[in-house]
Amino acid sequence: MTLPDLLLQNAYGKLAWGIVLAALVAALIPASRQLSRRASALLLGCMVILTLLPGQLSPAYWIALALQWPSGLLAGLCLVRLAHPWWPAPAQGVLPPVLASVIALLGTILYLDALGLVSLGMYFWGFGPRAAPLCALAAMALCVAWVIQGRSRPQAFAALGALALFTLLRLPTGNLWDALLDPMLWIWAVLTLAVRAWRKRERNSASDKINEGVVQW
Repeated sequence: MTLPDLLLQNAYGKLAWGIVLAALVAALIPASRQLSRRASALLLGCMVILTLLPGQLSPAYWIALALQWPSGLLAGLCLVRLAHPWWPAPAQGVLPPVLASVIALLGTILYLDALGLVSLGMYFWGFGPRAAPLCALAAMALCVAWVIQGRSRPQAFAALGALALFTLLRLPTGNLWDALLDPMLWIWAVLTLAVRAWRKRERNSASDKINEGVVQW
């Protein structure tokens, strides 16, 4: 088991929470009033400075008491959201259905395992001295292939960054799963799938009503 340096871990956590908080603020802004490049950069800078404040002055201190540190993938996807003025997200959004499904499924299995409802030992496998780094390198190769092929490039870069942080510095906790999953990211994925399913149901319902009206006419 190789754990990250405590000072490096603390610096990462504060920086990552600054990125996440900036993305949350940006998400609250109506679509009709999207941030400009300058405003987006200013928001990110202000949030990072705020979270880098020492001790209890930092919002990251209080958030970490409940949620610890965000995963590298969550921080990366939040950067993708903040980079929208420079790099508009595709029609499927920052968290596309395929990625959301994988995160929701793996997160559910992992959390059930952590609660003892299933006995797989998945979390401790993430500390593996050989298997975890090898899996991370294989996943990095897959991300590079996606970037070259132009498939979900923003998300591939986000995953590649998270895996590189784990491989090189063992951030955020020394566990591979913590680099790719955390409660906030899992909730985001579940809500994304739920909203998508609801909208699909609404469209199907509207389509059925239109078809019924045409038949009656």
